[in-house]
Amino acid sequence: MTFLATHSISLLLLLFIALGLLGNNQSVTISACILLLIQQTPLVKYAPLLEQHGLKLGIIILTIAVLSPLISGKIKTEDLIDVFSHWRTLLAVAVGLLVAWLGGRGANLMTAQPMIVTGLLVGTILGVAFLRGVPVGPLIAAGILSLILWK
Repeated sequence: MTFLATHSISLLLLLFIALGLLGNNQSVTISACILLLIQQTPLVKYAPLLEQHGLKLGIIILTIAVLSPLISGKIKTEDLIDVFSHWRTLLAVAVGLLVAWLGGRGANLMTAQPMIVTGLLVGTILGVAFLRGVPVGPLIAAGILSLILWK
């Protein structure tokens, strides 16, 4: 990476840190700080690994967090059976299916057209920083975009 490109990325990461601080969003701030640290140290050689496996690892961690109420006792076996007996929980199942499908489409679009990732990233960072969003937005945003683009 050239000197100018390295410094441009550093400035962009500093901007994301500032946006995270302004928007009072620790996810953006911590993530940008970690990436800046990686970029400025010999750890940068592991960036391709992070890029290649980071999304899958993040989804695994998110899935663990979503499933953890099963082992903490907050969700009981009988609660799982009740999911199919109320219209709100049935609607939740349908929305969950839709979002998972959109996320899959989004992952495919992001892989097939990496240039789109930049716009999705900026929109997601702004949404996380200022709208109290959660950084799973790029997958869903890409899925919605894939519907708009008919890809």
